[in-house]
Amino acid sequence: MDIEGLGEKRVQELIQLGLVADPGDLYAIDWDRLRDVAGWGEVSIANLQAGIEASKQRPLANLLTGLNIRHLGSTMAATLAAATGHLDRIVAAPEAELAAIEGVGPTIARSVRAFFDDLRVGPVVEKLRAAGVNLEGPMAPALPPVLAGMAVVVTGTLDGWSREEAEAAIKARGGKSPGSVSKKSLALVAGRDPGASKVAKAEELGVPVVDEAAFTRLLETGELGLTGRLSWR
Repeated sequence: MDIEGLGEKRVQELIQLGLVADPGDLYAIDWDRLRDVAGWGEVSIANLQAGIEASKQRPLANLLTGLNIRHLGSTMAATLAAATGHLDRIVAAPEAELAAIEGVGPTIARSVRAFFDDLRVGPVVEKLRAAGVNLEGPMAPALPPVLAGMAVVVTGTLDGWSREEAEAAIKARGGKSPGSVSKKSLALVAGRDPGASKVAKAEELGVPVVDEAAFTRLLETGELGLTGRLSWR
C-alpha cells in the first residue's frame, strides 16, 4: 500500500505493542497509546498518520498485493482488479470464474478463493471497508476484440511499451501472448535485441516477424498489413 514511514521494524513494533494484528488494524491505531511509547514523537506519528490516510486511495491492485495472497503478484493483482472492478466481486466469485479470467489460471484462482474463504479474512475486509479504504477498480476499458483467438509473441525491448504492457494490450483485445513461437502464432513482435532463437523459430515456421510500428497497427486493426514486416516466408 506504499505507506510512508511504515517499514518492517515499525510493523513489528506495532504488533508487539498489540496495536496491530492484521492489515485492517492499521486504519484504527490507538494514537494516544502510541504517544506514550519511547521513540514515537509527534512528527513521526503525524507522518505515519498521513501515510496511512493517503494509502486509502491506492488502486485495488495495490490492496490485493498488500493482502499477500499466495501466488498473486503485482501483475496478476492488476489483471484481477481490472477484470472484476471491485474487491467484493473477487470475494464472491467462484473459483472457476476467477480461473476463466485471461492470465489468471487455476493455480492463482484456487489460491485467491482459499484466501477469501478463510474465516479470518472477512473481518479484515470489513475493517478496510469501514476505514474508507478503496475497494474499487477501475475496470479495464472495453476494447474491440480484434485479436480474438490469435497468439502474438513479443521479444526484445520495445520503445513505447514494457513487455508487460505489450502483453496486456494483446490480451485486452482478446489475444494471447505466449512465451514461445509456434506454427499457430500470428506474429512475432521483435524489438531491440530480440531473442535470436525466437526469431529463428518464427522464420523456420513462416511466422511473420514484425516491428513496433506494425504491432501498433495490429492492435488497432487486427491485421498485419504489408509494411513493418521484418521477414515473411
